[in-house]
Formats: sequence, structure tokens, C-alpha cells
Amino acid sequence: MTDIQARLFAMRDDKKRDFAASLMPTVEKSTVLGVRTPQIRALAKELRDTDEAKALLAAPEHEYFEEYQLHAALISLIRDYGEAISELDRFLPRVFSWATTDMINPPVFRKHRDDLYRHAYRWMESGKTYCVRYGILTLMNHYLDDCFSPDYPAGVAGVESGEYYVNMMRAWYFATALAKQWDAAAPYFELRRLDRWTHLKAIQKACESYRVSDEHKAILRGYRD
Repeated sequence: MTDIQARLFAMRDDKKRDFAASLMPTVEKSTVLGVRTPQIRALAKELRDTDEAKALLAAPEHEYFEEYQLHAALISLIRDYGEAISELDRFLPRVFSWATTDMINPPVFRKHRDDLYRHAYRWMESGKTYCVRYGILTLMNHYLDDCFSPDYPAGVAGVESGEYYVNMMRAWYFATALAKQWDAAAPYFELRRLDRWTHLKAIQKACESYRVSDEHKAILRGYRD
């Protein structure tokens, strides 16, 4: 057992493991330790820039789910934009859980939005489930406010996938777009531009959101038929 594995084992929680594993059907339960996300993020901050962290980032694969989460947390702490992109390009094709992609959001990305969208599209066009998911997540996290362009929802709408975790992210993106960019997002529902599953799931998520007005929720409910 590596030192990092030993530290993760020391934080394991069997009750948390059972619950977490139930939410991640793509993850083998025997690899889940049940370490809480704040603990993983704290460990990543402690290990940042150490030889242990570098070894974990360089490892071709990991034995435990929490090692993947720690890997994701370490990438989020990278201060150099180019290095963060490079590490993501090596890591994302090996990811097998929505929980891992959704863990990654390097603050350095906020300073490079003039370039980041190119990589988001590249990931979306990769055809690899969790690369695609992360590309859409990147557009949702960074391009629905000041940097918004109507090209971005069009790009997400154009993603064709039979993968549940891709289409769930597409629905999440559009539900958030309805909250932040109503005028640009609403026509996708009025004109039924999305596949029916994503269309209905996005409406459901938007109607559950406190960020969408009651007036807009009433309009969306009219698009469910």
C-alpha cells in the first residue's frame, strides 16, 4: 500500500461508501472507500507540489476510486494553465465516473476564457464519454455569464450521444442556461431542438431550480407535451 493509499484508508467511512457507491453504478463498489470530498480536497492541498503528488499524477491508473478523486483535486490546484490542460488531456480518457469529472474546476481557467472554449469543444468532439461530459461542464461553468455566446448552447445541442452521463450533463447545461440566459436557451425548448429525453430532463431540472422564475417555469411546463 502506498503512503497516499494508507492516508485515504485512515479516512474511510463504510456508511459513506455504501451511499456513494449507490450513486455511481459505473464504479466497482470494492474500490470505494467512502472518503468525503472536503477531506480529499484538504489532502490535495497538503500534497500539492510534493513528490507524492507528482507520482500520483504520473500513475497510468489507480486502484481506488478516491485516488481518482484526489488526482482530480490535484489537477484543480495546478496554477499553470498549459500544465492543467496537459494533465486533463492525459487524465480524462481514463475517467469512468461522473463524480470525477465534476470534481475538476481549476481556478486558473477563469483567467484563460479567451482560449479555454477551444479545449471544451475538443473534449466534446472526442467521442469519449467523460471527455465529452467535461467539455460540456466547462462550457456550463465558464461561459454562461459574461463570456456567453449563442454558439455555445448550439454546440451542446449538437452533441449526439446515447450515453446517459453525457445527456444528463447536456440537460444540466440547458437547465442552467435557462436560469442565466433565458432568451438564448428558451427557443431550444419552444422549437424542440433537443432529443426528447434531454428536453424533458432539462425542463425538470429547471423547474426544480430556485434560479428560474415562476413565470419561466410555467412556460417550460407548457413545453413538456
